[in-house]
Amino acid sequence: MPKEIILSPEVLQKLEKIKEADIVIGIPSYNNARTIGHVIRTVNKGLATYFPSSRALIVNSDGGSKDETLAVASACLADDPRLLALAHSLHPVYKIISPYYGMPGKGTAFRTIFQIAESLGAKACAVVDASLTSITSEWIEQLVKPVVSEGFDYVSPSYFRHKYDGTITNSIVYPLMRALYGKRIRQPIGSDCGFSGKLVSFYLAEDVWHTSVARYGIEIWMATAAITSDFKICQSFLGTKVHGDAEPTQDLSVMLTQVVGTVFHLMETHQSAWLKVNGSDAVPVFGETLEVGIEPVNVRLERLLSAYRQGVQDLSDIWKNFLSAPVLEGLQRLSKANLPEFRFQDALWAKVVYEFAAAHYAKRMDREHLLKSMTPLYLGRTASFVLETRESTAADVENRVELLCLEYENLKPYLMEKWRS
Repeated sequence: MPKEIILSPEVLQKLEKIKEADIVIGIPSYNNARTIGHVIRTVNKGLATYFPSSRALIVNSDGGSKDETLAVASACLADDPRLLALAHSLHPVYKIISPYYGMPGKGTAFRTIFQIAESLGAKACAVVDASLTSITSEWIEQLVKPVVSEGFDYVSPSYFRHKYDGTITNSIVYPLMRALYGKRIRQPIGSDCGFSGKLVSFYLAEDVWHTSVARYGIEIWMATAAITSDFKICQSFLGTKVHGDAEPTQDLSVMLTQVVGTVFHLMETHQSAWLKVNGSDAVPVFGETLEVGIEPVNVRLERLLSAYRQGVQDLSDIWKNFLSAPVLEGLQRLSKANLPEFRFQDALWAKVVYEFAAAHYAKRMDREHLLKSMTPLYLGRTASFVLETRESTAADVENRVELLCLEYENLKPYLMEKWRS
């Protein structure tokens, strides 16, 4: 079956003129007028500083922005002498703006960038977020150098985050993927990544681009595919990640459904790989991991606990259709605890996630409804985590996450029993 080409004729003509590139940096965008100029200039500086002898291309893949994103990007990517002066080494840095076509979502933006990289025979490709204000030129070195100098295929980002930021990653995605696939990729949802040309071609050949996974969980899929297909993976520490554009507030249950649903879906796809994995291995990290200043994250404990109690009251009759009696009893007992003593133990939480995963696989009820019913349990777990770590440093919290990961790993036989039954 011939490969589907989603690039416009105009872009294909530009690629004919460029012919080849060593490095392609992609910047997916949607309504990022306030920040995209800074991101493009920083990427350009990074290429000029760290890869002056490489033929490079910057690609802005836009998803139909309604603001001035395209105008700002065009101004930055034009032949501005001040901008090109940063890249006037052995080769100029070429630039392309390409609206993407097909299924809306970040997956199509990645596919556009990957097709451009493959068509130019790029040895390395990296993608960075257009909304970043914290990006530095060093990010380009950290995402590309492990590929071109060390032979890695997939470079996952590592960020320093507030201890209460990224709780879906910390409590579900990271420990679950680590226990499943045996690799300690700390930020498997990170969108600022590096790829080898070989991995780019592998991704393009996969039958995923017209699915909901490409729309809602492309980052998780890329990490999982790289691990399960035995590509050489590493991480690069990028410091703190700050977005300049306020993104629309997304309903928590919708976000949880999309993220966790993607992980659960991929569990089914890759069960032959993870069923034989025991324990986990560290993944090489490039860059110096430093603690940096970040904005505080406010957590309303009473609201989280109230949502948990209401969920137990309203949803227990639904949960009993797929949660074991000991787990359900543990959840009900916990709902009677007062705020200071409220502790959602690691073992109970891991069993909850595992039993939801097994029920999702067995289609014990409508999958979307099943995933949405997990929301109050996640909120209860978050409340417990905050109560446990209010006086903890970032390093202490990371150690706390490590203990949770070990509980997931120790209880993996429990998952396998539930999965097979």
